[in-house]
Amino acid sequence: MLQFALWKKILVWGLCVAGIVAALPNGFYSRVERHNDAAQMLEAGSAATPQLESDLSSWPSWLPSMIVNLGLDLRGGAHLLAEVEVNDVYAERMDGMWPDIRDALRQRRGAIGTIRRQPAEPGELIVRVSQPENISEAVDAVRALARPLVSLTGAGGSDIEAEAVGDTVVVRLSEAEIQATDERTLRQSLEIIRRRIDEVGTREPSIQRQGSRRILIQVPGIGSAEELKEIIGTTARLTFHPVVTRTSDRDSTIGPREILLPSLDEPGQYYVLETSAVVGGEDLTDAQPGFDQNGLPAVTFRFNPSGARRFGDYTAVNIGSPFAIVLDGEVVSAPVIQAHISGGSGIITGRFSVEESTHLAVLLRAGALPARMTFLEERTVGPELGQDSIDAGQIACVLAFGAVLVFMALSYGLFGLFANVALILNIALIFGLLSVIGATLTLPGIAGIVLTIGMAVDANVLVFERIREEMKAAKGPARAIELGYERALSAILDANFTTLIAAVILFAMGSGPVRGFSVTLGIGIVTSVFTAVFVTRLMIATWFAWRRPKSIVV
Repeated sequence: MLQFALWKKILVWGLCVAGIVAALPNGFYSRVERHNDAAQMLEAGSAATPQLESDLSSWPSWLPSMIVNLGLDLRGGAHLLAEVEVNDVYAERMDGMWPDIRDALRQRRGAIGTIRRQPAEPGELIVRVSQPENISEAVDAVRALARPLVSLTGAGGSDIEAEAVGDTVVVRLSEAEIQATDERTLRQSLEIIRRRIDEVGTREPSIQRQGSRRILIQVPGIGSAEELKEIIGTTARLTFHPVVTRTSDRDSTIGPREILLPSLDEPGQYYVLETSAVVGGEDLTDAQPGFDQNGLPAVTFRFNPSGARRFGDYTAVNIGSPFAIVLDGEVVSAPVIQAHISGGSGIITGRFSVEESTHLAVLLRAGALPARMTFLEERTVGPELGQDSIDAGQIACVLAFGAVLVFMALSYGLFGLFANVALILNIALIFGLLSVIGATLTLPGIAGIVLTIGMAVDANVLVFERIREEMKAAKGPARAIELGYERALSAILDANFTTLIAAVILFAMGSGPVRGFSVTLGIGIVTSVFTAVFVTRLMIATWFAWRRPKSIVV
């Protein structure tokens, strides 16, 4: 057991050296971070300014540049808990179905008479008929519009339900469709929030679903919760509507299927628009900040093929008519169509600053949120508080590290020094692995590292105590060391394997800080077993082959 093949020695020391090299950038965190940010900006096409070149040269390109990302509690940033207002989606869904329901009922006007839509709760549509004695025909006409669900929860069901209540037909989303809509809305909101935050370029945001309608958002490095809300809290719903008329009377009477919206640039002016949009923001493929022909900030956009076709078809037959560009319920501009626009691209002008046009372009590129979001909790963690957490974590690590080193050296002498060297390598391997996998280190993660420091020497303690017992049994030094490792191995593996199972369960069932703790704990278990079973044994074997002692003191 004290004989190591050359390839094993090379493999063990090679892994140790690789871990040290991978962990090295974390010792020069700010320099490496500047280097990485500059490299990312240059890859994205930014101009090579002297500042960027200086930041890029702050860390040698031939060295690894992977670092452990700092979490919200260490770096500072913003924390939001948002609830998605899915009722908006229900209402929009029923509004979208109304034209088809209206046409289907009109086809049976001879039996059911005239129809009139009534106010209803979100997710419901109520239609009153003038001849309720034949209302069953109206219910059948509506049920014929139902579509089968394609989902695991609603297999075999339909998306709507219809029933007669007095002289009205009540149409509502089915329970299975409501569940599918909630799931779809939450998933879409998560993806859009992630895309918007990624557009801004923040580091390692944490965006997680909480329950059925809530989303937890934690973004390290951002200035405040208000700044984060500005990025993700706007729906940025862009639509293009035909203009019916323009007025200065906010109480103007509007016809059915028409809406009255204020002008963004002209206070006191309103536009009456057709409710149905010709093209929506979902047809956008790109949006970029730019400038108009007068040199003022603007946003250029481009549609996908289907949106470009509808946009082109509409402009071809409506030359000379105004066309409203609506953003979040306000008319940004209403230019007159001068010619057929066939390219599928355009420009949004308005009273924008450069920052506002850039922000709007980010929102449009990321897509529109499917529903409004209500922020239930918001918190800003300042960088000073994050630095205090880092300092406290460093003090805890140093104290734990120093106490363990002193204990091992006093308890086991030379063998304790070997264990201390292995412990130092263990910490380097932990940070090396965290850097390689791109993990985020949080305050609970530091707690996991401190706990690992205490646990890392357990395996060595088991081995050294077994060696002591074998020496008392009058075994020779070589045989005592060999039996010590052999007989302690099963206990080492069992103890660490059970702890590893707990770490895996924490990672699978937990979220946020709990996962951060489980990641560092799990990695620490693996590296501590490696350093105890292989590194310390290799060091002891090398020392024994060199000194050939007649006896040993453990």
